[in-house]
Amino acid sequence: MKIIALLSLLFLAGCSPDSAPSRTPEQVSLGFFHAIYVERDVNQAKQFVNEPMKEVLSHYYIAAAVQRHVLNLSMTEVTMKIEEIDIDFFRKLTDDVTVIVKMQGLKGGEAWIDDRSIRLHKIGSRWEIIEVLPEKGNLN
Repeated sequence: MKIIALLSLLFLAGCSPDSAPSRTPEQVSLGFFHAIYVERDVNQAKQFVNEPMKEVLSHYYIAAAVQRHVLNLSMTEVTMKIEEIDIDFFRKLTDDVTVIVKMQGLKGGEAWIDDRSIRLHKIGSRWEIIEVLPEKGNLN
């Protein structure tokens, strides 16, 4: 009977929300930009950021305003990919990373390629966006 009880406890502990796989910095970054540029849903984007960033997103309220004022890049028909991440080898030893996301789409009806850099911080097993870094220039 003790074995059955022990196995039951192990099974229940394995089903807890804490055991769910956490998102990688790449998944968090792409999820955020996808929410803003493709889904155009600020509330969806809030799940990827820390509390101060949530307040900023709430202030601008709509995705177009976030694109214009927070990311300084208004685009439509956007596709994106991770251009660079600074932690591949030491991922488990660091709590801060910078991710560069390359975006392609239309800006003012013209084809446009640009990138945005964001900083993420790890809290427990969860990565959150804490800052949008100043842009370095477009790739067009």
